[in-house]
Amino acid sequence: MSNIIEPNNLCPLLVVIVNYRTANLTIDCLRSLVSEVQSLPGMQAVVVDNDSGDGSAEKIGTAIKTEGWSDWASLLPSDYNGGFAFGNNAGIRPALKSSNPPPYFFLLNPDSIARPGALKVLVDFMDEHPQAGIAGSALEKPDGEPWHITFRFPTILSELDGGLNLGIVSKLLSNWVIDRSMPPDKPSETDWIPGASFIIRREVFDSIGLMDEGYFLYYEETDFCLQAKRAGWSCWYVPQSLVQHIGGQSTGYTYDSLEPAKRLPTYRFDSRRRYFVKNHGLLYALLADTVWILGFASWRLRRVIQRKPDTDPPQLLSDFIRNSVFFKGGASS
Repeated sequence: MSNIIEPNNLCPLLVVIVNYRTANLTIDCLRSLVSEVQSLPGMQAVVVDNDSGDGSAEKIGTAIKTEGWSDWASLLPSDYNGGFAFGNNAGIRPALKSSNPPPYFFLLNPDSIARPGALKVLVDFMDEHPQAGIAGSALEKPDGEPWHITFRFPTILSELDGGLNLGIVSKLLSNWVIDRSMPPDKPSETDWIPGASFIIRREVFDSIGLMDEGYFLYYEETDFCLQAKRAGWSCWYVPQSLVQHIGGQSTGYTYDSLEPAKRLPTYRFDSRRRYFVKNHGLLYALLADTVWILGFASWRLRRVIQRKPDTDPPQLLSDFIRNSVFFKGGASS
């Protein structure tokens, strides 16, 4: 069941939503785009269903038809779940190959709600900043709390900080800590932004190609933003564009810090290893693994001595070591 819309020369933006067993949320996400279509005439959206196998594709296709969205929304069922990058590429690739590819592509998670004007703000920003290759929205947690955070690229020093979990070290390494608090009232340049909601200029794909499908989930947007930066494109955080993001509805990992930590999936370690080996080489990846393992081992000992609660994911240290470069080398999976 598909109804792929061919982009035309009036299409200012193609929205790509990758669904995996979140049909109801995807339909709500599409519903939030109705007002955006009015502010961006010709805008189109494609939902890629990553082989959900639970009736999601049929349910979404029916909603597109019954809600009267068929003139701007379409469904692209996939018979294979290749992950986040794979799904987004499946939606982007046909548009890039069309006779009139849109100037911008907007990646939007299915568990997101675009607030009024969110997409128009990003399109206007990109029009006004021709060197900006990527720009992302401010995210809003389910309880309405704004999340003004972007990220720095991972380095050996950020891995040391992440493993140690020690306040004084985090202060000393503040310029390398991954999380980066952003001004809530003005656009700011940054390293990379969450893949839940960001816009990409078409020429970025001309420069670096599509997203790396070697990542199943996690690190694909980090890698993409790094490749774009190396090609001369800047990445921006635009808080005037607001998107509510529930988070973790396909993976089970949410913003809720009160929920017990879950064991991390193997693909998360695979993606981390792929990122470091691909972008910095095997030796650098070995050093990054070493400092994290030593730092985290010291944190686990310190936690016991200080009698602090154990909030780490189960078996994190053993899982990390088992999936490190030491045991898997440069393999991505």
